[in-house]
Amino acid sequence: MKTQISRFLITQSTRIALFAVGLSLFACGGKDQTHGNSVKQYAVITLEPSKTELKSTYPVTIKGKQDIEIRPNVSGFITRLCVDEGSVVRKGQPLFIIDQVPYQAALKVAEANVNVARTNVATSELTFKNKQELHRKNIISDYELQMAENDLASKKALQAQTEAQLVNARNNLSYTTVTSPSDGIVGSIPYREGSLVSPSVQMPLTTVSNIKEMYVYFSMTEKQLLGLIREGGTIKEILDKMPEVQLQLADGSLYPEKGKIETVSGVIEQSTGAVSMRATFPNDHNILRSGGTGSVMLPYTDDQAILIPQKATFEVQDKKFVYTVQPDNKVKNTEISVLTLDDGQNYVVTSGLKAGDKIVIEGVNALRDGTTIQPITPEQSAAMVKAMSQPRPAGANH
Repeated sequence: MKTQISRFLITQSTRIALFAVGLSLFACGGKDQTHGNSVKQYAVITLEPSKTELKSTYPVTIKGKQDIEIRPNVSGFITRLCVDEGSVVRKGQPLFIIDQVPYQAALKVAEANVNVARTNVATSELTFKNKQELHRKNIISDYELQMAENDLASKKALQAQTEAQLVNARNNLSYTTVTSPSDGIVGSIPYREGSLVSPSVQMPLTTVSNIKEMYVYFSMTEKQLLGLIREGGTIKEILDKMPEVQLQLADGSLYPEKGKIETVSGVIEQSTGAVSMRATFPNDHNILRSGGTGSVMLPYTDDQAILIPQKATFEVQDKKFVYTVQPDNKVKNTEISVLTLDDGQNYVVTSGLKAGDKIVIEGVNALRDGTTIQPITPEQSAAMVKAMSQPRPAGANH
C-alpha cells in the first residue's frame, strides 16, 4: 500500500514538473514572439539608383592595319624559302626564290637582241647618210633616199622593241625573288620548295600583316550608338568625344594599351539593326595578331544603376539569386542578372530587382525561402558584431 502511494506521489510530481516546464517554455515563447527575439536579425538594405561608371562589352575581330597577299608575278618552281611562318620581316626582305635559270637565259637572249638591233641601227644610219650625200649630188633618186630613211626608222623601231623586251626580261628575273612589300609578320605558307607557282594560283604564297597598329572591328546597336553621339556634331567631333576603349583578349586578360574609335559606319544594317565600328590599338610588342578575337570594353555612365554587394548573392545551377524581404518580413529567393564591376565587391543588377526593393546582404547561405527575419540596418549589424567581439570583464556573468 505504501509502495502504491509512493508511486502515485512520484507520478503526480513528475506531471507537475513537466507542466511547469511547459508553462515556462510557453511563457518564454510568448515573450520571444512579443519582442521578436525568436526571429533572427539580418542586415537589410533598400535599393536606390546611383550614378555609376560601367562598361559595355562587344565581341571583336582583330586585323592588321594592312594584310597583304603575296602572289608571284612569274611562273616557276620555288627553289628556296627565305622565311618561315610567323617571321618578322622588313620591307624589301626576300621571302621566296623562284627558279631563276630560265629567266636568266631569257635576259641573255634579250640583251643579245638589243645588241643586234643597235648594230643594225648603226649600219642603217651609215647607209642613210651615204644616200643623202649621193642624193645631194643627184646620183640617186628621191625614191632610193626615202627607202634608206624608212629602213633606218624600221631598225630604230626594232631596237626600241628589243630594249623593251630587255626591260621585261630584267623585271621577270627580279620577280623571281619575291620580297615583302611592307614591314610585318609572315602568315601561313602553303607552298614549299619544289612547288610550281604562277600568277594565277588560287592561294597566295603567304600573307604579310602590318601589325604595328591593329584594327579592331565590332558592332553595336543603333540605340547604343545614339547614346554615345546624342550631343551631335560632325563625324570627326563625335569620334573625338568618344572615350578610349579597352581590349579583353581571348584568355580573359586585358590588353595593356588603350584604343581609340576611329570610324563609324554610315549605314545601319537592316537585318541586325547594328552599326559597324573600328577602333585602332598600338601593337609595338606584337602581342596582337591578325585574325585574333576578343572583346572591346566601352565605358559609359548609368545614372539609374542598381548596385548590390556580391556577398548578398548566391548561386543555384549557375544562376544568381538574392533574398528579397517581403512586407511581412519573410524572405523570397529572387533570380537576378548582373554585371560585374571592377571593384570586385559589387554587382550592377540588369534585371530582377528595382529601386525600392529590400534585400538581405549578410548570412544569405543560412536562409531559406519563406523564412521570417527581423530586418536591421548594416550599421546596426556592424555594431552588434563589434560588441560581441569586445572582451568581457573578469568575473562577469555568462
